[in-house]
Amino acid sequence: MKVDGGLGTDLAKAGANARDAEAAGYTGVWTAETAHDPFFPLLLAAEHTTTLELGTSIAVAFARNPMTLANVGWDLQSFSKGRFVMGLGSQIKPHITKRFSMEWSHPAPRMREMVLAMRAIWDTWLNGTPLQFRGEFYKHTLMTPFFAPAASDISEYGVPKIFLAGVGELMTEVAGEVCDGFICHGFTTERYLREVTIPALQRGRAKAGKTMDGFEIMGPSFVVTGNDDAQLAAASAGTRQQIAFYGSTPAYRGVLELHGWGGLQDQLNALSKQGKWVEMGDAITDEILNTFAVVGEPEAIAPELHRRYGDVIQRISFYAPYASDPARWDKVIAAVKAH
Repeated sequence: MKVDGGLGTDLAKAGANARDAEAAGYTGVWTAETAHDPFFPLLLAAEHTTTLELGTSIAVAFARNPMTLANVGWDLQSFSKGRFVMGLGSQIKPHITKRFSMEWSHPAPRMREMVLAMRAIWDTWLNGTPLQFRGEFYKHTLMTPFFAPAASDISEYGVPKIFLAGVGELMTEVAGEVCDGFICHGFTTERYLREVTIPALQRGRAKAGKTMDGFEIMGPSFVVTGNDDAQLAAASAGTRQQIAFYGSTPAYRGVLELHGWGGLQDQLNALSKQGKWVEMGDAITDEILNTFAVVGEPEAIAPELHRRYGDVIQRISFYAPYASDPARWDKVIAAVKAH
């Protein structure tokens, strides 16, 4: 199982952080699009590493268009010598329309078209195929030599892999059909993964006439760990609040409903509108925490991760929404990779 880490968004530290991650044994590092651009740190990371895979988890797809994403992906693939993974996510409607002032409509079909349009653009640049992409949401029919990068930029490595994040079945099917990998949302469980996510991915692969062979599932997993009771308590509190935050989002209600906790979503949503963030965390019981998170001392994490996900996930990252020193993870990384 591959083990991935986070890179962060501080450009001044990106190169050193990536170099340290490579030395620590991580397979790849990923950036998230929150308060900063997700692509800039990866450029610096590529400059300071040689084998580390570099990806976005995630870049907000609908804040951009296929051409801008194709340009960024091409350049990062070239500069990193084939180590870039374009990880995309849709975000939710209020952010797309109110934060980015972009159009929102039919997210799963739109995402499918976006990925296919990017692939068409890359095919034009790499193989000289005339650009004639006409879809319902995107149309790309103009490409002159002045605007086309040289095929030699990435001919040795091929185009970047595209991973897609999702929770709902429709978006998950799209990932299976047109992408190279799937990024499980942190707000998932072993049961949801096995009973909902994987069957949806398989349906998508079948639509494309493909099997799951070569398709990577990336599973960010909540991990609650520490070297003593105080560290474990702090980790538990931070993780409960993060689980509660996700649980308050209507789009993720299906995960809770699968476990018979649908009513919790209403409770968390109401508390979030009142700004009662601490109370939201208190609503996450030990049963819920242990369902969403792997909890234990560092030595116990790897065996439990492999028990839950070893046969269905190809790469794992540790979702730890609390302050912790990097050394806490050394044993975990080594143990996960050793299994």
